Amino acid sequence: MICPVCRKGALIVEYKNIELDYCPICQGVWFDSGELELLLESAGLGNHRRYLDDLISSPEVKSPEKKRKCPICSRKMNKTYIDEGNKVLVDVCRVGNGIWFDGGEVKSLLQELEKKSPGEGATKGVLDFVGDLLKHRK
Repeated sequence: MICPVCRKGALIVEYKNIELDYCPICQGVWFDSGELELLLESAGLGNHRRYLDDLISSPEVKSPEKKRKCPICSRKMNKTYIDEGNKVLVDVCRVGNGIWFDGGEVKSLLQELEKKSPGEGATKGVLDFVGDLLKHRK
């Protein structure tokens, strides 16, 4: 896969039989359709299906950020917020091929999900995984 930000080849990183495309240059992560759900379920966060459905179907927000092309279909992706404070934007494929997270945005998503289910502690494994991803950047 070609990174929609750097336009360079991304690495394939596997976690619990889930293959993610990771760009070591910008530290972005591409989740193919269904992969984010699998990742959250593997961390015991399967109860967030509605949140993810809302994220994927959210209306596009206006942003000064340049629109990115989906690495699968090459169509411009929609930008949508993943947090209640509307500070973190992700890029969502309009036809459902996947979601692009810039560096640090996956961690923001996990923190948002943790707020919605305080005390679960289930995001620790996924946060560790995100930390491991960042080690690959060299």
